[in-house]
Amino acid sequence: MADFVLELYAEEIPAGMQARAAEHIEQAFVSALKARGVEPLGVESYVAPQRLALLVDDLPQKTEEIRNEKKGPRVDAPQQALDGFLRSNGLHDVAALSVKQDAKGDYYVFEAVQPAEAMADILASIITEIILAFPWPKSMRWGAGKLRWVRPLRAILCRLGGKIVPIEVDGLKSGGVSYGHRFLAPQPIEIKHVADYLPLLEKAFVLADPAIRSAMIAEESAHLATAEGLALVEDIALVQETAGLVEWPVPLMGKIDTDFMTVPDELLTSVMRTHQKYFSVEDPQTGRLAAKFITISNMVTPDQGAQIIAGNERVLRARLSDGKFFWDQDVKTKLEERLPELDKITFHAALGSVGQKAQRIAALAHNIAEQLGEDQASAARAGLLCKTDLVSGVVYEFPELQGIMGGYYAVNDGEGEDVGAAIKDHYRPAGPRDAVPSTSIGRIVALADKIDTLAGFWLIDEKPTGSKDPYALRRAALGVIRIILEHELKLPLTPLLTAGIAAQNVDGAGKKADAIAADLLGFIIDRLQVYLRDAGLRHDIVAASLLDGADDIVNIVARGQALTDFVMTEDGKNLLAAHNRATGILQKANSSAKVDATYLQEKEEKDLFTALQNVGENGADMQTPEALQKYLVTLSALRAPVDAFFDKVLVNADDAKLKTNRLAMLQSLVVLMERAGKLSQIVR
Repeated sequence: MADFVLELYAEEIPAGMQARAAEHIEQAFVSALKARGVEPLGVESYVAPQRLALLVDDLPQKTEEIRNEKKGPRVDAPQQALDGFLRSNGLHDVAALSVKQDAKGDYYVFEAVQPAEAMADILASIITEIILAFPWPKSMRWGAGKLRWVRPLRAILCRLGGKIVPIEVDGLKSGGVSYGHRFLAPQPIEIKHVADYLPLLEKAFVLADPAIRSAMIAEESAHLATAEGLALVEDIALVQETAGLVEWPVPLMGKIDTDFMTVPDELLTSVMRTHQKYFSVEDPQTGRLAAKFITISNMVTPDQGAQIIAGNERVLRARLSDGKFFWDQDVKTKLEERLPELDKITFHAALGSVGQKAQRIAALAHNIAEQLGEDQASAARAGLLCKTDLVSGVVYEFPELQGIMGGYYAVNDGEGEDVGAAIKDHYRPAGPRDAVPSTSIGRIVALADKIDTLAGFWLIDEKPTGSKDPYALRRAALGVIRIILEHELKLPLTPLLTAGIAAQNVDGAGKKADAIAADLLGFIIDRLQVYLRDAGLRHDIVAASLLDGADDIVNIVARGQALTDFVMTEDGKNLLAAHNRATGILQKANSSAKVDATYLQEKEEKDLFTALQNVGENGADMQTPEALQKYLVTLSALRAPVDAFFDKVLVNADDAKLKTNRLAMLQSLVVLMERAGKLSQIVR
């Protein structure tokens, strides 16, 4: 057995492409070897800005011969069948076939032989194929060669058991050396074995493992901030991105001019993060950003990074000057004065302008606030102004700050903290891991915005199809679900969806509203089922708890939980089994008769009849979870008489009248049980 080292050394690989590249080279290598009958052991891939590496602990020096017997047509089969078998195996005549016999007679056999191969030859072929077919999202050619790679490929390190595996790709030949840090240790490094790769590169100021670089960036940056009495603002995505920009991370702390600290923290962070890849730090005592930043250098310098810090401070000063200029200009104009500008922005060609959308959000927010007993005026005001920051200078330059800046502008305009917080949060949740709005008015405006979007696109039949969802309507529906569930908002959706559809700037919207609202509600309920399944609630029980037309999400989930608790009890399990047995019998018998008490003969069927009458008298509206829970307790009383009935009473009696009456009894049982839900949906 021998170890194998591969490194593809290139110009800087974009940070966003590195993780996928490491994953691909490992998968492609393992798949190619398995296709040749080799199961590689200890395969690991590494990636850094200038290198993509693959390390394998054990590979055989050569493969074993593989014989594979393929059964062909019978000797007396038509010539056409024999010709097809020969072609499929690359043969021209039957000379390469042998004949074997089974109980049905003689048949042809081809013994395919895959000869043993030297592993070095296999690797040369595999690596060449991987390089030539590498699926970079973007690639380039350079010089006179034809090879396409993400950036110019400079060297190939390829050794098996310490010996160089000869490879040539577009004139570039493999060798036995790697290269250290471009500036700190650019000399060639001879690497013979897997065990040498990471340690020798580390001595040359290269950390090839991205996990180690990420951990070093996070830990040392945090220590740097702590030493100043500050705290690093956590940003996992930025840690991973900067780890893809440097091979020897060196966190350095710089200063921000205090003049810039008057702008909102989010604007400071966005400028530093988006343009410069800087980390923010905050003052734990105030909770606001401190006038410091952390940059990740790729250099160790004699002056402890002083010149690097000074250069980054100059660049940041220019960037922040732009941001502060836009902020200073924006606060001179009130949000209300920006409303006419929204009429010039098209939300969707069929749905009108953003200004019209803002008017609809305001009306819907007022409606929702009224139902929830919240401040209707504040909800409507926040809904009307929530999109106005789209025409501000800051949001034009930093689109990721939409909503956030509007919140600051609203407070600056004197609109009030509630309105400002609602505008700031109304896009939330922006994804499955994002929090819902923290204030009641914020939740109302977020619901109004999402419902308006869903209503509009459903009206013009722009629904999600398959994996395509260009308007993020699934995310909007999930946002509606999460806001309602996480704050237990008792809010029937059908009236809101109908109102949202009727208010759209589309001819005839009001006439179509009821039908489209029903279809849209079905979509939201489907997303609810997916959400609850992911949260651990059984999807079949959720489906069973759904009543036709149910549109109160909180009630639906509470009903599902009540039904879940019931079916986990012994009584529940037995009654479900009884329901299954009864529906099975009824499907075959297809009875629609009523129970006639004069035909009740056995004690057990009389007892069941009495129990069913008691349940029927106690059964009421099942819309609320409280009513369902009470009814399930009543149903539990059926267990004993139902068990006794099935044990002692023959349903399919010889007497037709008795049989019909007993089938009617089972029909009554099923009807009463299905008041609790669609029990046939539950997987037993």
